[in-house]
Amino acid sequence: MATVAAYIDGFNLYYGMKSKFARRYLWLDLVELMRRLRPEDEVTAVRYYTALVRSEPEAAARQKHYLEALQSHSGPTFHLQLGWFKPKKLAPCKLCSEDWLCQCPRKVRSYEEKETDVALAAAMVADAANGLADLTLLVSADSDFAPAVRAVKLVQPAQQVILAMPPGNPKPHKRFTDVGYFSINETALRRSQLPEAIYDPKLRAERRRPEKWI
Repeated sequence: MATVAAYIDGFNLYYGMKSKFARRYLWLDLVELMRRLRPEDEVTAVRYYTALVRSEPEAAARQKHYLEALQSHSGPTFHLQLGWFKPKKLAPCKLCSEDWLCQCPRKVRSYEEKETDVALAAAMVADAANGLADLTLLVSADSDFAPAVRAVKLVQPAQQVILAMPPGNPKPHKRFTDVGYFSINETALRRSQLPEAIYDPKLRAERRRPEKWI
């Protein structure tokens, strides 16, 4: 039996599930999912990286609701790391020729996620160097993590690294080398749902699966 530290790219997993299964499995117990993915091993840490969405108040409220339920239910194995979104420059405005952060009407805004990928990569390498677990499980299909995987192997040559590919991603990019991989299947997602109602003692409130996620 090996010990496992899991690192979850929140948006990569979210968009994989949503593209394949719509919102059916978004009320996801991440610790339980990791345990189901590695049933013969001991999951010692589950690190989840995401950012609160912007410009969509209802979606942000559902996300916050989910994160509160997840933290209340998951216990000390679970670690949440929040990044943030910053406005992203697009092509110049057609009305004033300035960038899209101008004040012209009907402007388009776009945002880019900041810090989550860097934080995930840094933690993955640091944990491997400190011997947190025998096996590194990366839940992402993003090839930008390939250098971090190589760094893990550099600081801890014996460390096993496995990619858990989100739905819709059958195999990893060729930039990933010396890694194992498998796809997260629907059965694992279906069997790893949070309870329908979770009481949060800190907030003294109950959290339930959002209606839109049913």
